[in-house]
Amino acid sequence: MERDAALKGVFEPVHLPTMFEETVERLGTAIRLGLLPPGSRLPSERSLANQLGISRSTLRLAINTLVQTGHLVSTRGRRGGTFVSEHPPLAEGSGRLLGDEAQAVLDYRVAIEVGAAILAAERATVEQLDRLDDLVALMTAATDFEDYRRADMRFHIGVAEAARSPRLVRAMTEVQGQLSGLIAQIPHPDQVLTHSNEQHQHLVTLFRNCDAKRAANLMREHIRGTELILAGLI
Repeated sequence: MERDAALKGVFEPVHLPTMFEETVERLGTAIRLGLLPPGSRLPSERSLANQLGISRSTLRLAINTLVQTGHLVSTRGRRGGTFVSEHPPLAEGSGRLLGDEAQAVLDYRVAIEVGAAILAAERATVEQLDRLDDLVALMTAATDFEDYRRADMRFHIGVAEAARSPRLVRAMTEVQGQLSGLIAQIPHPDQVLTHSNEQHQHLVTLFRNCDAKRAANLMREHIRGTELILAGLI
């Protein structure tokens, strides 16, 4: 009975504005915990999208992410569909679930990054914003995750620099270093990186418009997306 109730929760509607990330987290966690056992078939795309209250394009993006990470397998033909992998990553658990220390890093990141976003919207110079645009372009052009991650860290440190607070720059550098240890534990599907970088670009636009409130909200959404992906995949 408890398992049925937990499984029912997997297919409840997800929430804006993190529909993509929450879908990955829901399905990834259900697979890891065995609520969706190896070899089991997901509902049809139309049915699952309706149950989750998301568009089919968002669902496809989440499923493609979990296919790339080895959690799901998609097949075509009369007996085709989307199935849980026979040996999904971490299906037996590996002791790498997010614990208090990891959560402390994520909480620290919220405090530093949201505050930096507010101040960047109020204080950033044109040159600093142009530099952030250049880093977005570098992430778009990156051909491997290491190149992407270097530009990603530099972007977030650049937000602190745009806030014009040396103390925030030091704190941002620290939290990005700590975060790298968590991020290194998960796969890095192209869909996740593309979605993340679209948010980077939108942040720069909000900074240019001096829209501190929306920049803070978007930065929190950006961080929440990372938290959901981490929770779903490890």
